[in-house]
Amino acid sequence: MRWLSYLLKCLLGGFVAMQMYFVIQIGLWVVLDPSSTAFQRAERWRLCGLSWSCPVQSSWVPYDKIAANLKRAVLVSEDDIFFQHMGVRVEDMQKAWAKNSQLNQNGGKAKTALRGGSTITQQLAKNLFLSSEQNYFRKAQELIITGLLEVILSKQRLFEIYLNSVEWGEGIFGIGAASQHYYGVKPASLDREQAAALASALPAPKCFDKAQYCRKANIHFPTRQDFILENMDRVALTPTPKPKAR
Repeated sequence: MRWLSYLLKCLLGGFVAMQMYFVIQIGLWVVLDPSSTAFQRAERWRLCGLSWSCPVQSSWVPYDKIAANLKRAVLVSEDDIFFQHMGVRVEDMQKAWAKNSQLNQNGGKAKTALRGGSTITQQLAKNLFLSSEQNYFRKAQELIITGLLEVILSKQRLFEIYLNSVEWGEGIFGIGAASQHYYGVKPASLDREQAAALASALPAPKCFDKAQYCRKANIHFPTRQDFILENMDRVALTPTPKPKAR
């Protein structure tokens, strides 16, 4: 059984080495901006292959140069208590797990089982490092990376990286490219309606950009935009202070 013990040690060593790579990479992002994400690179390859000329747009914008309207709108759309939780929303994950279990009992395929319940940090973990493949090992790795992101980076830095890397249309990544593509303005100049419209796009950005991608998207953007506009003022852009112990 020596070969089995050796194989297990190799697998464990490989797993630990991978986690150390994630730690080092995330640590660098305390002071350096990510040049791209795994999802961006995959999309670039899909759209352009080996071509040097590629219609992929991305432009980094510092956090303080992004309109508060946009920040609040994105929080309402994707994760309204982002600044209060520690990376995961357990109740949402439990609901997603129950729904996925029901899917499996009804004969749903495993590849469609993992859905819903993701926070902004979890989305960021997936976009930065992981493939779009849906399986339980990838979900477990996503949770580990989520924890590392929350421990190493501040909430503001996490949100800054998210806003600069998330997809906003085919080949459009980050708020710098998105605000210019849709409205011809800088992110600091986005008004409430523009911010709400952009935030409404995040669940199905390719559909928001091009109608050809809307066949599989079950979303009504105007209704979502109205909901975001109604709730923008209730979200916090800073962590809620903990009450002092008496």
